Amino acid sequence: MWHLHQFTLCPFSRKLRFLMAEKGIVYELVRESPWDARDEFLHLNPAGMTPVLVAEDGSPPLADSQAICEYFEETVDQFPLISGSAFARAEIRRLVAWFDQIVYRDVVAPLLNERMIKRIVSRTSPDAGALRDAMRKANTHMDYMDYLLDHHSWMAGGTMSLADVAAAAHISVADYLGGIDWEGHRPTKRWYAGIKSRPSFRPLLAERMEVVTPPKYYDQPDF
Repeated sequence: MWHLHQFTLCPFSRKLRFLMAEKGIVYELVRESPWDARDEFLHLNPAGMTPVLVAEDGSPPLADSQAICEYFEETVDQFPLISGSAFARAEIRRLVAWFDQIVYRDVVAPLLNERMIKRIVSRTSPDAGALRDAMRKANTHMDYMDYLLDHHSWMAGGTMSLADVAAAAHISVADYLGGIDWEGHRPTKRWYAGIKSRPSFRPLLAERMEVVTPPKYYDQPDF
C-alpha cells in the first residue's frame, strides 16, 4: 500500500493519481498543505512540494510527479503511458514538460494563488488583473491544444499517453477555479469530455476544496 501526500487542487498530485488509477495501483490519501511547511513533510521532501509517495515497507519516499510517474512506467506493465518509438516518447515527455512548466506557470499557479491561497492562507482579495492575465494565457494555450487535437486523437498521437494525463490534471484545476473559457475550443472540449467520463478520473472531479467552489458544470462530462 502506498500513502500519497497531496491536496485536492494540486495538479501534480492529480497527474499522479490519474496515472495510478489507470494502472490499477492502490493508494491511500494523506492530506498535506505544503504552504504550512511542516517539518515532517519537509523531511519527506526537502523541496516542500506535493506529491510525495510513501510505501508501508519503509522504502525511501518518492517525490516529484514526473519522477514518480516514470518510476511506475518502469515498474508496472499495465497501461503504458510513455510508449512508441524513441521520437514518440520524446514528444510525450516534451508535452508533459509543457503542461507541468509553462501551463502551470502561466495559468494554474496564478489561479491557485489568487483564488485559493489568498482565500485560505492570507485571507486577502484576489488581484483581478492577475486573474484576467491567467485566463488570457489559458485561452492561448488551449489554442495550441486545439491544434494538437486537430491532428491527433490524443495530445501526442493516436493513443492516450502521459501527455493527456498531465493536460487533464492542469486543465481540471484551472477549470475548478473558473479560469477556463470553453467557447471556441471544440477539439479540446471534446477531448476533455472523454477524459471526464473515465472511471479513473471521476473521483478527482468529485472532490472539493474547502471554501472554494467550482462552476456548476465542473464535474459533468456533458458541459
